[in-house]
Amino acid sequence: MRGGEAADGIDHVVIVGGGTAGWMTAAGLAHMLGPTGVKVTLIESEAIGVVGVGEATLPHIKAFNDTIGIDEAEFMAATSATFKLGIEFVDWGRKGDSYIHPFGEFGLPNEGVAFHHYWRKFADQPGTGDLDQYSLPVVACRKARFQPPSEDPRSVLSTYRYAYQFDTLQYAPFMRAHAEKSGVKRIEGKVVDVALDPENGRVRDLTLENGQVIAGDLFVDCTGFFGLLIERHLQTGYDDWSEWLPADRAVAVPCQSAGPLLPYTRATAHEAGWSWRIPLQHRTGNGHVYSSRFLSDDAACDTLLAGLEGERLADPRFLRFVTGKRRKLWNRNVVAIGLSGGFLEPLESTSIYLIQEGISKLVELFPQTQDCAVETREYNHWMDLQFERIRDFLILHYHATMRDDSDFWNHMRTMRVPDTLEARLDLFRAHGHVSAYDHGLFLVPSWIAVLIGQGVMPDACDARVANLPDDHVRQHLAGLRGHMDKAANNMEDHAAFLGRYAAISGAA
Repeated sequence: MRGGEAADGIDHVVIVGGGTAGWMTAAGLAHMLGPTGVKVTLIESEAIGVVGVGEATLPHIKAFNDTIGIDEAEFMAATSATFKLGIEFVDWGRKGDSYIHPFGEFGLPNEGVAFHHYWRKFADQPGTGDLDQYSLPVVACRKARFQPPSEDPRSVLSTYRYAYQFDTLQYAPFMRAHAEKSGVKRIEGKVVDVALDPENGRVRDLTLENGQVIAGDLFVDCTGFFGLLIERHLQTGYDDWSEWLPADRAVAVPCQSAGPLLPYTRATAHEAGWSWRIPLQHRTGNGHVYSSRFLSDDAACDTLLAGLEGERLADPRFLRFVTGKRRKLWNRNVVAIGLSGGFLEPLESTSIYLIQEGISKLVELFPQTQDCAVETREYNHWMDLQFERIRDFLILHYHATMRDDSDFWNHMRTMRVPDTLEARLDLFRAHGHVSAYDHGLFLVPSWIAVLIGQGVMPDACDARVANLPDDHVRQHLAGLRGHMDKAANNMEDHAAFLGRYAAISGAA
């Protein structure tokens, strides 16, 4: 109760839409709220397809899976998954460049100073090597090696985490089975009408094509870009960020695998966008994200097909989108999760993270009454922060470039960026420091990876390092490089580990 007035409880959550977002939400809510008596129903139609282009993730998904009781080996076998230690970026700073954004640290902290300051002191001198050589997950990626992290904080094997790359078309059915075991009720059908309460504008019930009416207390919109509840019926509005992220198209196609099974995703920059490569056990996922202002659909498709490493396994599929987010991800009694809430291109594999964050925050703030203005306000504030900080990190990849070989790159390099990003760039260029977020997805090592990987070098290193004896710093650098190389060599081949761990034959 609030304000002395009684209000009905939230006993029934209705999720509209399946796919990755819908079934993750169903599984998460059923596991975490089921014991409280909350009922979860999911409505989806087999006649409505899913995007299903293959999915690369961030390490946070492991915590989500662990929380809802998913067995890792079973999950990986069922979804043709591979391990992922980072993301390689090719041709972003300049053509011919390559660096890896690792899910882990660079070097080891020394006397409270981040390692990249030690590297910066001698970065311009022969023999120092690239920053990549001082990160164990990067070295392991280059060698196609993998080993689960150590829980011993004294070990260099504790300096990284891992994620997964899996087949989305296999993932949704896997999550559906897990959700239904947790008590989720699935209803097959297409929503043809949405009834709003005339007094407060909240969604009251949904009518399916067969005439069945489904009532609920809280509704979760997982209907993709269409936004059936959040936009078509509640008219929430959309913040368009294409001013800074003008890519608005993607074309995707799978192909046969070739070469070693690599534990990382690759993003290669092109004339007016970039292409992804996601290695799965049974195939490789490929796609080209581009701006239709600067490139035609036919040219984008030609670039994608020309870069395939193996035989094409399906016809190319085109997608259209507008980068941005809903003005409210929780409006009245509707919460938008997944593409219905917003879209940030998959450059840093953030889509599933935002789904997870939406689920976790909803559980944390789950209202006990329908008078939930306080919870709604906090949820929207939190999710706005997540979207905006990821947005800035993605813009950085396009803006921090020396490429001038196309109209697209000239535009991205010279455009005005959000003030929040400009301030971070100014600080790093001056002193090599990255201000840490209190809340936000990408931590300091991630910013360091992209900034230095794309040629943004600070004018100076931390004064505590600048004043150290040169021999002391050189010895520290040489010792770390050797240590990282030896540790990576002692890891198992990624394909061999995967095949043994998840009991899969012919993974490579």
